[in-house]
Amino acid sequence: MIVAVLLTLLALLAGFYAVQLVRTARARGEARPKPEGVAIGAVANFFDALGIGSFAPTTAYLRFRKLVPDSFLPAVLNAGHCLPTVAQGLVFIHLIQVDPILLVACIAASVVGAVIGAPIVLRLPVRTVQMLVGMALLIAAALYAMTNLNLMPAGGDAVSLEGGLFVIAVIAHVIMGALMSFGIGLYAPSLIMLSLMGMNPTAAFPIMMGACAFLMPVSSLRFIRSERIDLRLVLGMAIGGIPAVLLAAFVITSLPLTVLRWGVVVVVLYAGVTLLITALKAHRAAKAEAAPKGIPS
Repeated sequence: MIVAVLLTLLALLAGFYAVQLVRTARARGEARPKPEGVAIGAVANFFDALGIGSFAPTTAYLRFRKLVPDSFLPAVLNAGHCLPTVAQGLVFIHLIQVDPILLVACIAASVVGAVIGAPIVLRLPVRTVQMLVGMALLIAAALYAMTNLNLMPAGGDAVSLEGGLFVIAVIAHVIMGALMSFGIGLYAPSLIMLSLMGMNPTAAFPIMMGACAFLMPVSSLRFIRSERIDLRLVLGMAIGGIPAVLLAAFVITSLPLTVLRWGVVVVVLYAGVTLLITALKAHRAAKAEAAPKGIPS
């Protein structure tokens, strides 16, 4: 019963977000999706549904192609991958069994975090966004490498948590929900934490995907109204991403993901380092400009 209610609420929330996205895009004259956005959405969300993640590879590609300014990254990532992530949430919440109380609590906590985080991101200076996203990419690259080297926690057999572990999981998802607004993906930290607590990693999938599926429409409603976003790119990513998620979830059974992750590590490291270098250069330039000038004799 709880799962059925969750799925219904998620579908309604996604529908509301989709209507607002299209209306806002039309009002701005940005209702024609970018073909490159369709391709980005299809590739990133196909592998996202297989556990690779979408934020880090998308950030790397957007920066490599210089498709948007760095300050647009959190908004484009959240708004563009929102509806495909909802599709993932609907699929995995329905297919995989997990304690419904834990599921609801972690989802609600993540939404609270997103509500807190989104308005903060929209007010941050560009170089702060660059620093945060750059550090997130380096962390993502490390997690991909650890997965390939079998250094990630194996997890246990539990499908629920009790007592202190339950409370810790809920509080942690508030923090992870807020970080999502900064373009820092929730999947990997959520999976690692729940596995360390003894949960079956498979049971963690509906929690991490459900959390993102609920929080992204909530935070993205703010993002799509901001000036720091490209709605044509966002629409393209949504259109390409949804069928790719369904293909990955129901058709593809195995791929050489280890090889793919090593490729992602290289690309994401490059994007993270260049973002941090850009932010540091901007910081130095700002300090030099603010330094007191010598008084001419």
